[in-house]
Amino acid sequence: MEINEKKTGQCVIIGITGRLDTTNYSILEKKLMELIESHHDKILVECSNMDYVSSSGLRILLMALKKITMVKGKFVLCGLQENIREIFEISGFTNIFEIYSTQDEALKVF
Repeated sequence: MEINEKKTGQCVIIGITGRLDTTNYSILEKKLMELIESHHDKILVECSNMDYVSSSGLRILLMALKKITMVKGKFVLCGLQENIREIFEISGFTNIFEIYSTQDEALKVF
């Protein structure tokens, strides 16, 4: 997995490339917690290059959403590939997360 970070006027965009699973979820967890602790309360996770997510990865995304919600921030996902979207649907996460098809659509909510 590779993580890219880009700060815009509206939010911080975290791009995930590759697999988010039990071998590397802690890298994403560390990055998200650093951002939240640094008072970045608007985060967009770009998932168009993420090709797999395990339950550990889902847990980290949910944890970040809860922490951002507690400080009245916004945590949004975009660009889910079809296989990833299916995992989110099966787990019920499509009802929990704000998910947009493209980064442009997602940026409009900030």
